[in-house]
Amino acid sequence: MTKEKTGFYAWYALGLLTLIYVMNFVDRVLIYLLFAPIKKEMMFTDLQLALLGSTSFVIFYTVLGIPFGRMADKISRKKLIAFGLAVWSIFSGLTGFANSFWMIFLCRMMVGIGEATLGPAALSLLSDYFPSKIRATVQAVFSSAIAIGTGIAFFFGGFISDIFGWRYAFYFLGFPGLILVLLVLMLKEPQRGIRDSSVVYQKNDWKQLLKNVPLRYILLGYAFFAVASNSVSIWLPTFFVRTQNITVAQAGLWIGIGTVAGGLPGTILGGYFADRFRLKRTGGRMLFTSLLALICIPIWFVIIFGSSIAVQFISISLLLGLALAWLGPAAADVNDIAGPNLRGLATGMYFFVVNAIGYGIAPPLYGKINDFLNVSSDPSVMKITLLISPVACIIAGALLYAGSKKLEKQ
Repeated sequence: MTKEKTGFYAWYALGLLTLIYVMNFVDRVLIYLLFAPIKKEMMFTDLQLALLGSTSFVIFYTVLGIPFGRMADKISRKKLIAFGLAVWSIFSGLTGFANSFWMIFLCRMMVGIGEATLGPAALSLLSDYFPSKIRATVQAVFSSAIAIGTGIAFFFGGFISDIFGWRYAFYFLGFPGLILVLLVLMLKEPQRGIRDSSVVYQKNDWKQLLKNVPLRYILLGYAFFAVASNSVSIWLPTFFVRTQNITVAQAGLWIGIGTVAGGLPGTILGGYFADRFRLKRTGGRMLFTSLLALICIPIWFVIIFGSSIAVQFISISLLLGLALAWLGPAAADVNDIAGPNLRGLATGMYFFVVNAIGYGIAPPLYGKINDFLNVSSDPSVMKITLLISPVACIIAGALLYAGSKKLEKQ
């Protein structure tokens, strides 16, 4: 592989890593769709569901993201990914055998440990496979797995749950990830930094990386964007089941369609247009995503307060097209700022902050407010809880705009 050319193998690696990320998100979000049947069988509160869906997963997913990121800077990245893939696939499947809160909690915790390996290692590999000028586009293609994986989980998870029961959804969608482990181990690893013309940080400069002001804006800005984005898959299926009197399968079908129809092109095009903005100004990617955050706000109000379920589901497609378009630009800016020697660490930091706030803190907060408002007696009060999402978009837009200005002055 040369510095100038991008050959077929790089695109093959992108395809394989994207497929693995699809499996990653299938196993991550499947439980959200199954909140209703799990709650019915286990008699859990909404706070307990949130703890199972997000907190249990995030505990080690965030904490281990940074050490796994450092490992990705030092050891074989493909072996790190293969290890994680095996762990999360096994424990996702084992979730179907759990018969208590703490057993599900343990399985979800192990899924989080396994999945913490993928982001730092995969994004580091992709930055060495492809040049910087198309980095947001490439990493947006990789991030499109979020929409695809969520769509698959919602499509098939709801169907399997309604026909066979919620446990079989974990069996059928969890264990198959083990098939890909061998393909990962066969990947060729490119030389670190082969696509970068200059090196900003050396391996021992990690303390300086922590002081990078634009990086701080990136971490916090996208963390608040994630609060809103994650609530689509975590709480909207349950919101529609409760307020629109539809089945889990119906909610999964329509939100799954919306995720793929809106989220897939939105994620990829978001990377493409962010790269175009970046050609004109250094902080262009963050300027672009700050605009996306603000555009999401009125769409959230249509979803929360709309009376037509058809309009609400169409709005979800549009919302996801915007709410997932930041994934590629975010990863690209993080990798550009860190350089080849600290990409794993920087990506680990990025995943730590974004997921600690977006997955670890926000979902239990939503669940606690639901319980406080006694949503079981009046499901419509979930509308009050969901107002957190447009507020988070306002904060994200402000932080990302400020970050774009800081990056241009650096």
